[in-house]
Amino acid sequence: MQLTLSNRITKLLCGVAVAGLLPVSGALADDAKVITSWDLQTQERTVATIRDAADRFEAANPGFKVEDSHIANDAYKTKLKIAFGANEAPCVFTSWGGGPLREYIKAGKVTNLTPYLEKNKDFADRFLPASFSPAKYQGDIYGLPVMGTAVAVVIYNKDIFKKLNIEPPKTWTELMDVVKVLNENKIAPFALANKAKWPGSMFFVYLADRIGGPEVFQKAADREPGGSFEDPTFIKAGEMLQDLVKAGGFARGYNGLDYDIGGSRRLLYSGRAAMELMGSWEFGSIANENPEFAKNVGFFTFPAVEGGKGNPNNAIGTMGDNYISINADCPYQDAAFDLLKFSTDDRAAELKMEDNKILPIKNAKVEDPYLAGVMEAVGKAPSIQLWYDQELAPALAEVHKDTTQQLLGLSITPEEAAAKMEAVAKGLANK
Repeated sequence: MQLTLSNRITKLLCGVAVAGLLPVSGALADDAKVITSWDLQTQERTVATIRDAADRFEAANPGFKVEDSHIANDAYKTKLKIAFGANEAPCVFTSWGGGPLREYIKAGKVTNLTPYLEKNKDFADRFLPASFSPAKYQGDIYGLPVMGTAVAVVIYNKDIFKKLNIEPPKTWTELMDVVKVLNENKIAPFALANKAKWPGSMFFVYLADRIGGPEVFQKAADREPGGSFEDPTFIKAGEMLQDLVKAGGFARGYNGLDYDIGGSRRLLYSGRAAMELMGSWEFGSIANENPEFAKNVGFFTFPAVEGGKGNPNNAIGTMGDNYISINADCPYQDAAFDLLKFSTDDRAAELKMEDNKILPIKNAKVEDPYLAGVMEAVGKAPSIQLWYDQELAPALAEVHKDTTQQLLGLSITPEEAAAKMEAVAKGLANK
């Protein structure tokens, strides 16, 4: 893993710092055509790569300025929703694709990028075809993958594992044995910051996939005959999640810790917890925040569930992580697409790689051993399930996150959680 900033990135960071000192009125000429751009990246290094694309766009398009805003994850979701509701959304915005983006598309608020991509075939053909899937609707493409391939893996402290003579578990039974050993040594097994509810969702999604395979979820989500969120797969997933809680699987306070301010990572850094189930973007966050600790980080894929129908090589995540789209009301449609190109071109891909993020383009050369390991896992995976909270319609996604947090808090039974999901899914299908 790259643990030090390259000269190029350092220069970019300096540029961002200087830009931040400039008053807005001084930074923008009065007659500039301003393209507003929102994203949910707050890591300084990542913001620098985004600004680099904006700077190159501005140099190539005299008279245009990019006014970029970087907003923390959960605040971003609400801010974007309110902005679209008030017809004050930015020209360019990022999302996770899936259900929330489809809601904006169906409301006519997102530009269809297919005609632009057909006119720029060499540019478009660089992307892995599967990477467009979360941003497609009725065969058309409404977003470009902008951040990188990300799958959820179990990150662990290699020093703790070595000291206690334990190996990365390959099965659920082995995982529960690891949990027991860690607890006996006064170390919390998993760090989890689940205030925002989506981090805990990963455990439920992986368990459901390992138990029943991805088809069970897809049938329930698509309301196919026989598909139901009360399928025994989901109830069993809830039971196993609560087994992990009862076995002391998580550091205390997990449902109230804030991921956005590093609540779970601080537990890892201090050695109070040994593992974290998180998207592979966490490698970059750890390397940026704590380069010394990054030397002790390893990862393994989520364990198999004995007797489960799901392939243990299946992964949850996305080939694109974040998608960049254009507001249909943006007055500068062509220029906005040009900004999208600068944000995902070869230079952008190179800078993102230095930031431990792999843009899903063909023939990407991955030298970092951690990222290479992630790409190897992706290559083996017969299925990559998009995060439930991004795949489902927003109303159902909220119920999924609520019920999973309640399962983790032992305040609801798996049967009750399943019934709540199914009732809302039926209601949405009948609208």
